[in-house]
Amino acid sequence: MDTYDILLYGSYLLIALGAFVSIVMPLIKSLDNPKSLLKTVVGIVGIAVLFFIAYSISSDEVLPKFTTEQINMTAEKSKSIGGMLIMTYILSILAIGGIVFTEFNKAIK
Repeated sequence: MDTYDILLYGSYLLIALGAFVSIVMPLIKSLDNPKSLLKTVVGIVGIAVLFFIAYSISSDEVLPKFTTEQINMTAEKSKSIGGMLIMTYILSILAIGGIVFTEFNKAIK
């Protein structure tokens, strides 16, 4: 086993540990205040509903060049990728709109 392999596995371990801690610690802290946990659940449900809407309006069309054995794109994969892209577009537009609104609101006040 080379030094690069050891360091690579160590970085995988640290990434997994960081992800675990960043998810679990806020949950432990929110047990003190259950209303903050409710806000988190509402946010997650909102994202799920937005994905369902984006998934519903996305197309499942797959071009013939993407159905090769190497790529193996199916209609279901195409529809889910389209849903994720549409959801990303909607969230990006909402974020930019929020930034513009905040700046105009600050300028007016």
